[in-house]
Amino acid sequence: MVENVIAPNPWMLLPFVLLLGMMAFAPSLAGNWWSRHYSKIALGLGAITLGYYLLILQASGRVLHVAHDYVSFIVLIGSLFVVSGGIRIHVKGEATPLANVIFLFVGAVIANFLGTTGASMLLIRPWIRMNKYRVTAHHIVFFIFIVSNVGGCLTPIGDPPLFLGYLQSIPFWWVAEHCWPMWVMGVGILLAIFYVVDRLNFIRATREIREMETGHETWKFDGLANLFFLAVILGAVFINKPIFLREGIMLAAAFGSYFKTEQSVHEANRFHFHPIWEVAILFIGIFATMMPALDWLGANAHGLLGQNPAPGIFYWGTGALSSTLDNAPTYLGFLSALFGTSGANDIGELLSRHSVDLIAISVGAVFFGAATYIGNGPNFMVKAIADHEKIHMPTFLGFVLKFTLPFLLPVLVAVWLIFFHG
Repeated sequence: MVENVIAPNPWMLLPFVLLLGMMAFAPSLAGNWWSRHYSKIALGLGAITLGYYLLILQASGRVLHVAHDYVSFIVLIGSLFVVSGGIRIHVKGEATPLANVIFLFVGAVIANFLGTTGASMLLIRPWIRMNKYRVTAHHIVFFIFIVSNVGGCLTPIGDPPLFLGYLQSIPFWWVAEHCWPMWVMGVGILLAIFYVVDRLNFIRATREIREMETGHETWKFDGLANLFFLAVILGAVFINKPIFLREGIMLAAAFGSYFKTEQSVHEANRFHFHPIWEVAILFIGIFATMMPALDWLGANAHGLLGQNPAPGIFYWGTGALSSTLDNAPTYLGFLSALFGTSGANDIGELLSRHSVDLIAISVGAVFFGAATYIGNGPNFMVKAIADHEKIHMPTFLGFVLKFTLPFLLPVLVAVWLIFFHG
């Protein structure tokens, strides 16, 4: 359950806005400067907020609660990142549009067990290799849409906001039970759109190039011993007490995976810790600076959303902020707002009286996280790998204009009309 909110000074929302704004625009406007100083900025802004809560508000309990959520969050995605980095998939070309659709569908399923971060890091390099003779931006963007975001809507492991909801006592299987129709619709429409786009690209690539580039390759899997460590991590998710036992088991599995995996597999995957290190540092700042935003939103939910807001308000509100900020803190913000408007005293009462609203928040956070590079943690990791492979990727605005608006937005509107309209 979300704690009783505090009423912070609205000016204390500024560190949160500054951090997320810089995450959105600094990498493209001042990439070298950002890569050198992002840790100082995230930690510095986080320190300002922590000082305010500890020294001015004297809300140490609130800080400890957020710190626990951060540790649980980063240990989960970090351990999945390490284990997925120890599995090497050799792909077989040529990749036809149908083969690509099957691959993306499998990735959408796997995302619910490895998390969108783990599935993205495991599958993005095989995805690029199997399409290397004709890989373009649409391959990477639809991978972000399906594997890095929408696919992970069925379990708390699947996407960071859902795991944060699980930490707030939402039952583990509640998401799958209530969100599977939206998952089927979202994944299905996106796969259909991708097939049409990829079919046109496939026709333009000559058969001679396809056979020359990929005709000798076969499917092969290395590092399958890491499936054991994956099972350990998934089992640990269900452990709630004593405190940090779950996280300790996950870390032990990650260490075991890293040292058990042959160096040749890590080298072939070009595995290194920089992506997860960057996410860990940035999310220290996000978790710290988001406290005033969450508390202010909870305290002012009635004025902002009105009395008994419709599910569509939660869907579009969560979605709009998830696409421009980050979907994990946005989810928590609207969960706090739902408590504020509903008057529910605990999560059980909330689920019984406002389940449709919570479904709208969950789906909005996960689906809209695909709308920009910064909507969800794996998006930027996938883009960084694509850039390293010399794939011409769209800019921040290019991503939105060329892909989000024409391809993703119709899916989001269709989900709203069928499940949350009225």
